[in-house]
Amino acid sequence: MPRLFIELYLDEDVNVLIADLLGGRGFSAVTTRDESQLQNSDAAQLAYAVSQQKTLLTHNRADFEALAQEYAATGQKHYGIILATRHSPYELVHRLTRILNNVTADEMENQVRYI
Repeated sequence: MPRLFIELYLDEDVNVLIADLLGGRGFSAVTTRDESQLQNSDAAQLAYAVSQQKTLLTHNRADFEALAQEYAATGQKHYGIILATRHSPYELVHRLTRILNNVTADEMENQVRYI
């Protein structure tokens, strides 16, 4: 069954206000705190996002680029990783909505996007 709407999972280094702002705009976004995943390793965070079929949002470019490469090399599927530079939550929501309004969940599979 095709998956149309991207659901986000915010890594613990991402401001939780972003999930609230996105939720107020009708998008699905949960945080590591919401999901009781605080202080897990990066690999565990990505594995959890995969288990929930969510796209992971993080500021941790180096570690998650490496994890994405590892997943690709081993044929593992993920539901997308969005690597965000640090900006205000409002600016990041603005950038995220461009993706959320124009890219389907199926199109995000195994993709890494930069905002």
